[in-house]
Amino acid sequence: MQQNQDKSAAPGIDKKMRQLEEFSTDHKGRELTTNQGVKLTNTDDSLKAGVRGPTLMEDFHFREKITHFDHERIPERVVHARGFGAYGFFQVYEPMAEYTKAKFLQDPAGKTPVFVRFSTVAGSRGSADTVRDVRGFAVKFYTEDGNYDLVGNNIPVFFIQDAIKFPDVIHAVKPEPHNEIPQASTAHDTFWDFVVNTPETAHMVMWVMSDRAIPRSFRMMEGFGVNTYRFVNAQGKARFIKFHWKPVLGVHSLVRDEAQKLSGKDPDFHRRDLWDAIEQGNYPEYEFGVQMLDEEQEFNFDFDILDPTKFWPEELVPVKIIGKMTLNRNVENFFAETEQVAFCPGNVVPGIDFSNDPLLQGRLFSYQDTQLIRLGGPNFHEIPVNRPVVAVHNNQRDGYHRLTVDKGTVSYSPNALQQNCPAPVAEEDGYVHYAERVDGRKIRGRSDSFRDFYSQATLFWNSMSGPEKEHIIDAFHFEVGNVKDKTLKQRVVDMFNQVAPELAGKIALGIGANPPVEPGGTGVTAASAAVSQENTIRTPLTRKVAVLAENGFCYQGLNQVVSLLLNAGVSADIVSSRMGMLTGTDGKQMEAVKDFTTANAVLYDAVYVPGGAQSIQSLLKTPDAREFINEAYKHAKPIAAADEGVDFLQAAAGRAQLAPPDSAGQLGTGQGVVTIRAASDWRSFGEEFVKAIAMHRHWTRA
Repeated sequence: MQQNQDKSAAPGIDKKMRQLEEFSTDHKGRELTTNQGVKLTNTDDSLKAGVRGPTLMEDFHFREKITHFDHERIPERVVHARGFGAYGFFQVYEPMAEYTKAKFLQDPAGKTPVFVRFSTVAGSRGSADTVRDVRGFAVKFYTEDGNYDLVGNNIPVFFIQDAIKFPDVIHAVKPEPHNEIPQASTAHDTFWDFVVNTPETAHMVMWVMSDRAIPRSFRMMEGFGVNTYRFVNAQGKARFIKFHWKPVLGVHSLVRDEAQKLSGKDPDFHRRDLWDAIEQGNYPEYEFGVQMLDEEQEFNFDFDILDPTKFWPEELVPVKIIGKMTLNRNVENFFAETEQVAFCPGNVVPGIDFSNDPLLQGRLFSYQDTQLIRLGGPNFHEIPVNRPVVAVHNNQRDGYHRLTVDKGTVSYSPNALQQNCPAPVAEEDGYVHYAERVDGRKIRGRSDSFRDFYSQATLFWNSMSGPEKEHIIDAFHFEVGNVKDKTLKQRVVDMFNQVAPELAGKIALGIGANPPVEPGGTGVTAASAAVSQENTIRTPLTRKVAVLAENGFCYQGLNQVVSLLLNAGVSADIVSSRMGMLTGTDGKQMEAVKDFTTANAVLYDAVYVPGGAQSIQSLLKTPDAREFINEAYKHAKPIAAADEGVDFLQAAAGRAQLAPPDSAGQLGTGQGVVTIRAASDWRSFGEEFVKAIAMHRHWTRA
């Protein structure tokens, strides 16, 4: 029996030995790298402001080396706790050697693996997806030069200018400490108290009160690097850059009432949407773009290009689209991958460098430090999702959760016992920091060019369409309306009078505050079309339609319209009072996959009601069906109906006065409502409905 036990255990032992061998290395004959696989040219001197100057915080190699040593003797994220991730790949459109020596930006035929994590900022892991909040948009590129992390948001600016204030803004936005309320919301006193006492927040608050803070899906939101970085080419020429991700499906959002209802109906709405899209082969795609400025252009604008509360208007600095990212694989294990992934803006590769953006400078330290406590020590780079695709060789040792079995007696540099291995590489093969000239006295302060807090907030307001402005006002009414301190409410009105007196007056009207005594404003009249979602891509692809039907529906109408929708890339769910097979007027059947308990208008992009007298009579007796239509109408979604279905729209409309534009005609269209009677031309009807779906919302109803 013992002999049999030994034999049965042998395969498992062999497997474990192979695993140990896989993580074993003696570093002989290897080149020195960081834990991200970036080759190093020097491990004896820290990065300084001059040979006799102070050590700089941006020295990522020094920080990695010393923090690893500090933690060698051997929780939920504070921010961005609720996230969802996926794998994919990136391809550059053309060689970028003129601008950067980053290898992953050179070969259009090459595919660089990526992992992307989308997230909300303020809420805990248990909060809802659709809350009003900034969305994280973090991309880890597994390049041949090591890992590169582009850690950004879906908004191009931030609340603060200097990283030293980051703990303050997060403490203010988080639930109030005495009762841990409210969760994942800025609709409370401490946030707005911080805002009115920190006027540099004005621009970011405008974005957060806009539709950008409640995206329709991760697949339909932009991403921004936020901070100013540098491209450096092989000749040593540097350019200032801003990074952009532009979704191929366009930029689209929810409305506030819809987003709040979704938080209850499906708190996983965004993660479910991303997961389902990838499983169905509707791979999310984002084009990658950069704004670039020569260093000589640094002071050519009426804003400071290093100020993280400012963006570079695309009309002044065009975005050059240089590649595309495709997400095509879901994770296998949420905790092992999405929860344990570790990003840091300091993870860069040759050809990408930093600027003196004071928010970025602090981020270079903060992210690395956070991972040490969250992932239990300095070896988080060995977790599979964080592991670079290139070999890692250095003399860092031990610490919590060490997987690598380092062989030999040498664990220091320089050394003679191992021929100084792993050895630094020549400058042309490793990471070399851009040799920026730095002069100045050590001081706690900021440039006077950072003092303009309101001009770009006004620019953003000017750039909004009428409906977008109404949504911003509505957001202020809800958010500031929940503030208890009346003095604080008044200060919000007075602060945003500096942005736009029209806005301040309407905020005051909705929250019980006094309108401004004197009109304010900045005098800025310029606008940027690029920041308005009215100017985005419009496509029906991957949209979802709810079809309301009961027994006795018109099979021909339902079948033909659904087929037309599918051909246009639109999916459809039949929703009925009970799930299961429904029988049409001709005896043919189709399956209702949802009922009014498991489905709601907020879960869909559009609604279709086919004809059939018996089906419509049943729907008219169903309050949930009538509410379904009114909810879709209220949220400006496309609605279509055929034959008796038109009668249902009219009967269900209630106070919305939902009347088709031409109920007597063959085909009626208008304000996103498409109707047909005496149906004969299903193709034209379906095509008009698809056009309405592509528009996303039909604000003219208001």
